[in-house]
Amino acid sequence: MIPRTVYSPEHEQFRDSVRKFLETEAAPYHHQWEKDGQVDRELWRKAGAMGFLCPQVPEAYGGLELDFGYNAIVDEEISHQGLTGIGWGLHSDIAVPYIVNYASEALKQKYLPGCISGDIVTAIAMTEPGAGSDLQGVRSTAIKNGDHYLLNGSKTFITNGQHADLVVVVAKTDPAAGAAGVSLFLVEAAWPGFKRGTNLEKVGMKAQDTSELFFDDVKVPTENLLGGEGQGFIYLMQELPQERLSVAVNAIANCAAAIQWTIDYVKDRKAFGKPIAAFQNTQFKLAELDSELTALRVFVDRCLELHYEEKLDVATAAKAKLLATDFQCKLLDECMQLHGGFGYMWEYPIARAWADARVQRIYAGTNEIMKLIISRHLLKDN
Repeated sequence: MIPRTVYSPEHEQFRDSVRKFLETEAAPYHHQWEKDGQVDRELWRKAGAMGFLCPQVPEAYGGLELDFGYNAIVDEEISHQGLTGIGWGLHSDIAVPYIVNYASEALKQKYLPGCISGDIVTAIAMTEPGAGSDLQGVRSTAIKNGDHYLLNGSKTFITNGQHADLVVVVAKTDPAAGAAGVSLFLVEAAWPGFKRGTNLEKVGMKAQDTSELFFDDVKVPTENLLGGEGQGFIYLMQELPQERLSVAVNAIANCAAAIQWTIDYVKDRKAFGKPIAAFQNTQFKLAELDSELTALRVFVDRCLELHYEEKLDVATAAKAKLLATDFQCKLLDECMQLHGGFGYMWEYPIARAWADARVQRIYAGTNEIMKLIISRHLLKDN
């Protein structure tokens, strides 16, 4: 295996703590959480006490002010153990950075300490029933009315939807202005007019609470506008590379785990009087998959390094998300095949990973959108 240089010894010490925590506090209960449709809410507070939530947040708000590598390690360890119900990545990598980067000082002081401790769970509400990857097509509105905005609309497929206390909501402040009319708001779930739908029943990620959210004349104070009015689309474009890198990191870690599960299985399982590992087809499949995984891990690690330096561009992040998630689905399908009929049984981690991974090619912008982003970059006039 090519040595990974993207992490320091301090990163690896942190990894050891995260791994042990997940092995004792999450892995034994995840099967039950899949039946419940959500993880135990107390897990968030335990993680907060350990410093596993929002490691990038500045010390001024109670954070550790660390680099994104610490977020990536949390993502990797969750994916490596197949604990897809845990929505910390959405919280730490995607939603909370909007508060750090665009909220007023008063809002940072109000919300960030709770995000770090786990007392506040966040979500981001972009997708609507009629608008997925096309963020300019959102129909939710926030119309200014004195000292507040009146928020109306609905969102769907919202990760952390049942647990969320605070939601970054994408809405139109000027419905006629297209992308220039999009704004972002911090909305508290306790406010009148905010309603949650039932937990959505998904093909995979069964322990992850995913919900519809409804806004009926929710009064959002003007101070809860993130940044400038009409700047929301720009902010979304600025933050999406980190989100897509996070998805790629998850994909690669999950692939590494799946290959190891498969190696262990084919060494033990016998057919025609010998281990499955003794067949050339098995050997060749594993060799091909591991070779591709090695190459992709080097690429994604390089993207991590670029992100540390604030040099990860939109097109490169799109390439990482496209390649890593396409390969994840391919690898899991091949590894499931090597498990035979047992690979289709929910008790085997390969079956759950196979079902969980399919959405990776859809959220954070579909892989077709990634291809559009990359092709536009290639064909633009210099």
